[in-house]
Amino acid sequence: MIIGRVNPAHTLETQGISGLGSVYYNLLEPAIIQQAIERGEGTLGKGGAFMTTTGKYTGRSPKDKHVVKTADVVDTIWWDNNAAMSPEGFDALYEDMLAHMKGRDYFVQDLFGGADPAHRLDVRMVTELAWHNLFIRHLLRRPEPAELETFAPEFTVINCPTFKADPERHNCRSDTVIAMNFERKLILIGGTEYAGENKKSIFTLLNYLLPAKGIMPMHCSANHAIDNPVDSAVFFGLSGTGKTTLSADPGRTLIGDDEHGWSERGIFNFEGGCYAKTINLRREAEPEIYDTTSKFGTVIENMVFDPNTFDLDFDDDSLTANMRCAYPLEYISNASDTALGGHPKNIIMLTCDAFGVLPPIARLTPAQAMYHFLSGFTSKVAGTERGVTEPEPTFSTCFGAPFMPRRPEVYGDLLRSKIAENGSTCWLVNTGWTGGAYGTGSRMPIKATRALLTAALNGDLGDCEFRRNPNFGFDVPVACQGVDDSLLDPRTTWSDPAAYDAQAAKLVSMFSDNFAQYVPFIDEDVKACAIG
Repeated sequence: MIIGRVNPAHTLETQGISGLGSVYYNLLEPAIIQQAIERGEGTLGKGGAFMTTTGKYTGRSPKDKHVVKTADVVDTIWWDNNAAMSPEGFDALYEDMLAHMKGRDYFVQDLFGGADPAHRLDVRMVTELAWHNLFIRHLLRRPEPAELETFAPEFTVINCPTFKADPERHNCRSDTVIAMNFERKLILIGGTEYAGENKKSIFTLLNYLLPAKGIMPMHCSANHAIDNPVDSAVFFGLSGTGKTTLSADPGRTLIGDDEHGWSERGIFNFEGGCYAKTINLRREAEPEIYDTTSKFGTVIENMVFDPNTFDLDFDDDSLTANMRCAYPLEYISNASDTALGGHPKNIIMLTCDAFGVLPPIARLTPAQAMYHFLSGFTSKVAGTERGVTEPEPTFSTCFGAPFMPRRPEVYGDLLRSKIAENGSTCWLVNTGWTGGAYGTGSRMPIKATRALLTAALNGDLGDCEFRRNPNFGFDVPVACQGVDDSLLDPRTTWSDPAAYDAQAAKLVSMFSDNFAQYVPFIDEDVKACAIG
């Protein structure tokens, strides 16, 4: 039975997916929440937020993500970073998943990946869980009702958490699977209820498709000056480095939270919403994000709450440190109506340095920017991936290695050419530790980070005096209004300078060892930036 609004020429049955129970197409938020509540998928919270848990998996499963090794992609996929699946394994997986779906109800959302009509992707999301449908309706771009009448999906994602893969039959690693088939234009997700797999599968898809059009896909948030979309900035960074928090600046207009493209026309958000971490969230520090947790339809994922008052506990990480909320972009009062911006004047690369070595901000040359972009140094934050329980250092190329289907140099070269064409200024910003490593030092004060970013974005920082950092060779401001001068020289924040020197030498060595893999593929000026 078909319920809802859909192009009759492009139903699931016309795609060969038949024998299902009721199929709910493009329901609006109230109807989806009603279905989710009736099915026992969660609890209605304060203000009409929907509170749920994701069971066994509370983070992404990057090792269970596969790309099907078909002839059209075999020479363009970065296979060292992407696990291969045989076409035969995928065919068996698809056949078995469709058999598993027979007689069950499913929810469909027809959505756009990308705010720019010239470059957006028409995506169909088919979900077993009603709340997954709500989640992805927030996180992608929602067509106008009239657009649904002619919507024709280019790619289809099927998410079936109750389906368990067979590693031997399906050529995968475990009973959890995320399989991407570019030839058949299908993505299959099974064995996990974690909603983040839905949005990251689309990001990975766009990361493969857009470079062929000369568009730079970016794991970044973005904003622009109020009433001046030309003055835009992007914030690269892995989960937990501060993309959402720092881009949601009340003094600027938010373009988007996490994923963007940079085309010949400027930057555009891939998404229609935000997926924010809520651990230790406070209204006084982040009022806009905090207030979304009690707005209608916001998805509250893996948060502990009082069963009597329904008050959320932002400090209880007993379910996971990766507790989150998902909400539409318009819930942020200063969000852009178009989710479009000009070519970025400033590029911010966020890192969470658990070693306590890096300064809170540094100015990068274009060659240094490519070096740090390819390096992608940060620390994985507890809960973001399965098995990560405390920050651990990592190098995630392009600040998003798990979502990069092509070789890193493809994205690095695109970024470098965009910087050269548009004269963007690049900054490395450390939101990690100061005064010592993780466990000894303290987290970088967010007020200092905000003050430094404000000075960088409004041009004040460019007029400051800089000193050359002896370990990394980039320029660091000597002073900035509103920031303790000692923070800008991290060695002075340690009680034992010799211990800092030893820690810095260790980190420099890690940078050098990691970057060796890119040396055969880069130009001489970037090689000259190599550390160590």
